[in-house]
Amino acid sequence: MKSRQRRPSRMVFMIRRTVVGALALFILVAGYSYIGALTAPGGASFGVTTVEWIRGHGGASLVRFAENTWYSLNTPKVGGKPPKGAFKPKGRAHLTAVTSPSLPHLPAPAPLKPLAYPAMAGEGKWTPEGLTVDGYPGLYVTLLRPDPIHTSLIAAVAWMDPHILSFRQFAGYQEPPGHLKWKYTSPLQGSELGNLVATFNSGFRMQDAQGGYYAYGTTAVPLVNHAASFVIYKNGDVNVVSWGSGSKIPANVAVVRQNLSLIVNNGKINPQVYNTNYAVWGQTVANKVLVWRSGAGVTKNGAIVYVAGPGLSVGSLANLLVRAGAVRAMELDINTDWVNFFYFNQSVGALASPANGSQLLPGMLRPVSRYFSITDRDFVGAFARPAPLSFPSPSATVTSSSATASSRPKRKG
Repeated sequence: MKSRQRRPSRMVFMIRRTVVGALALFILVAGYSYIGALTAPGGASFGVTTVEWIRGHGGASLVRFAENTWYSLNTPKVGGKPPKGAFKPKGRAHLTAVTSPSLPHLPAPAPLKPLAYPAMAGEGKWTPEGLTVDGYPGLYVTLLRPDPIHTSLIAAVAWMDPHILSFRQFAGYQEPPGHLKWKYTSPLQGSELGNLVATFNSGFRMQDAQGGYYAYGTTAVPLVNHAASFVIYKNGDVNVVSWGSGSKIPANVAVVRQNLSLIVNNGKINPQVYNTNYAVWGQTVANKVLVWRSGAGVTKNGAIVYVAGPGLSVGSLANLLVRAGAVRAMELDINTDWVNFFYFNQSVGALASPANGSQLLPGMLRPVSRYFSITDRDFVGAFARPAPLSFPSPSATVTSSSATASSRPKRKG
């Protein structure tokens, strides 16, 4: 006698249908989100966009494991030499953009002492780039090796004079989040390109930055006390501080872009840069893993220094910033898709464009045209000042560890 096969109950059918329906809905929603990320304006490459999407949808641990494994298996080689002529300056003809006899300026930076020995010809020596004002360059650049071990690698340093240059924050299509209406956004365009000197990347995506974002009267993410902050003032001046004003924005502040904690303070490297706890430095590759990194700092006399290069740990980035004179500094973004600094040598009366632009360091993945079209991440633009402004003496520059945006000396104009 054949046994009768028991049929699933109605309840089981309902559970199965619910599970299948939920799975189908998840696939539909996830697929829509993923396709949206791939087709969003200004996005990175297919691979990078996919990784960023996975990271932002619950896969941060998986991405972190994969990235750390890959970078650990592909560490920069020890020893070796850079390509011949790597430190040869590009030096271009510099033309006066503005005539302002009373415009103050900082003294040109002193050559940087190389970290690797013996020093190579041209290593650590500055070259003026970009437009000048009354013959004074607002930008100097130099190249040097990042440490005495990986001697075939080259890092780059840009030195900027806030007396000569004014700074502006541009929002990207995806960062900061919220698709809010911003005063300045990509692409770069308009007559002000005649005064554009340089552009460079900001920090991590805000979900990883452990800080906030405020620009020109709008808050995208609430500001965090003690977070490392790139501060731009309403007169175009700039500073790097440990934020201490909470959600209250001082009247002279236009932008606060936060990212992690200071890696240099009072001229000393923060010992936490050697901490491998991801809770300290964000959901990113391990701090000792050598990757492309960038950072920005302020010197004792108020100059802004930007450092970038391959094969850097957070510690070696901090060391380079100190070597460049930073008394306070912060890490910006990392990895090849996000680290970029471009400068421009247009003729007076002409506009900055990819045709007259250069990468700060050969090997930066993104082309000079990046910010001349819609881009996904926020960035900073530096412009030659069109008019003289009174500026505090170098001795008035804030250097204390308790510096906040409100303690920055005010400038008239």
